[in-house]
Amino acid sequence: MSENVIKVKSFSFALRIVKLYQFLSSEKKEFVLSKQLLRSGTAIGALVREAEQAESKPDFIHKLAIAQKEANETDYWLELLFQSGYLNEVQFQSLNFDILEINKILASIIITS
Repeated sequence: MSENVIKVKSFSFALRIVKLYQFLSSEKKEFVLSKQLLRSGTAIGALVREAEQAESKPDFIHKLAIAQKEANETDYWLELLFQSGYLNEVQFQSLNFDILEINKILASIIITS
């Protein structure tokens, strides 16, 4: 059985987001933007998991489309945290690469479903 790439990547990304939230809230004392990032960044993997148990093909596509919306929102919060100085260039680029990759994978799955 092959590995579910989006499931693995979205879970790994969620772990990175949880750790980033911990860093932002404890070290940078930033609570508002980081909470938004935590919510949207962890929702992606949760929605991918929900899609595994979809009741129909349209339900599957719908859940993944919502996951893609959450990924787009996460990209926004990362950009905002970077532009406002809470994330440095290296932190931002690493996370941005991951979220763009997740977005591409979700788009590919939605289009081919």
